[in-house]
Amino acid sequence: MSAAAPAPPPGDARFRELGFENVAVQSFPVTAWVRGTESGEITAPSVQPLVIAALGESPPTPLAGLEGEVVLFPNFDALKAAPPGSLAGKVAMVTRRMVRTQDGAGYGTAVVARADGPGEAERRGAVAFLVRSVGTDSHRLAHTGATRYVGGRVPVPSFALSNPDADQIERLASLGKPVRVRLFSSASYVQDARSQNVIAEVRGRERPEEIVLLGAHMDSWDQGTGAIDDGTGMAIIVAAAKLIRDVPHRPRRTVRVVLFGSEEVTQPAPPGGAFGGHAYVDGHRSELATHVLAGESDTGADRVYRVGLPQAVLQGDFARTALRVLMPVGVIGAADPPTEAGTDVGPSVEAGVPPFTLSQDASRYFEIHHTPDDTLDKIDRSQLDQNVAAWSALVWLAADSDVDFRARPGTAPREPLR
Repeated sequence: MSAAAPAPPPGDARFRELGFENVAVQSFPVTAWVRGTESGEITAPSVQPLVIAALGESPPTPLAGLEGEVVLFPNFDALKAAPPGSLAGKVAMVTRRMVRTQDGAGYGTAVVARADGPGEAERRGAVAFLVRSVGTDSHRLAHTGATRYVGGRVPVPSFALSNPDADQIERLASLGKPVRVRLFSSASYVQDARSQNVIAEVRGRERPEEIVLLGAHMDSWDQGTGAIDDGTGMAIIVAAAKLIRDVPHRPRRTVRVVLFGSEEVTQPAPPGGAFGGHAYVDGHRSELATHVLAGESDTGADRVYRVGLPQAVLQGDFARTALRVLMPVGVIGAADPPTEAGTDVGPSVEAGVPPFTLSQDASRYFEIHHTPDDTLDKIDRSQLDQNVAAWSALVWLAADSDVDFRARPGTAPREPLR
């Protein structure tokens, strides 16, 4: 099952053991998806097995599976340009390869095919959809991930291919003969599932109503363990908040940690995705005006190399102080303010909370992202510790300041306390 199920009950108990305050569990309904079993093979021009993974929320195939000729598209735009009806009875496949970048920007340009490809394929008559895994590795591991509902449903059975298997289909197609595949999935849905956010605080000593929000997500894809996505993110923000709690001089503002549920799954009804983030906003709307800053950790555990701060403080004393504190751990400042801070806190940012970012080196993250290789041994402890150092330092500075991070560009921010 995609991890829309509630976190283990000890989750909130552990926060209490660590000395956090105002620990709460916010539960909300979701439609969950169960992977079941899946298989794929090339049936023509020769028979070869395929390494595939059903995409999250994809419907099942018929019990006997389905078969069709593959029509290749180099990118998502090419699929959208195909005429209506041109894929009748066919299997659409988008072959674009994700580009490796330090900031992970290659993911955003490649993932649109995974998210929206099934709907576009069905509109043109396709019976199934294939996408090259949105990952930078060359291993025979398929990267799963969510697709989007269209009109309350995911349109056609949809699968990710491992990069080597996508390469093989492209090679066969280049020979000029039709390539046919057979696909099977027994995926199913659970309509009355529940998920939850777990919330805990380090209360501010003077302005407890002012909140610095830290987020990471509890759910993970079923093929791996979730160690990297996003177990390390949870570890980083909880450890940072715990360090802040344990210093003798508590910050003036409250540091609120939220472990979000249902980040990985989409939903049939709006808002569709980031369901834990939207549930948080719905349940805390009256407090959002006093949320002074929000950030999340969700790109693995490799080192933080860059900090992004809101426009209001980018040229002020707070930024100079933050950079002076972060430089010893190898963090530089971004020239531009962040426009978003991640999926979980995204709904809060959309509601007006200023975002900050501590960007992690994503050079190797998408080799294991959403695969069975997402395991504990991939974590580099020294880089994980550097993340905690960067987060605890920046968050303490923000929480112990009286800086208005919401101030309009051109206004003079108040100097942080030292």
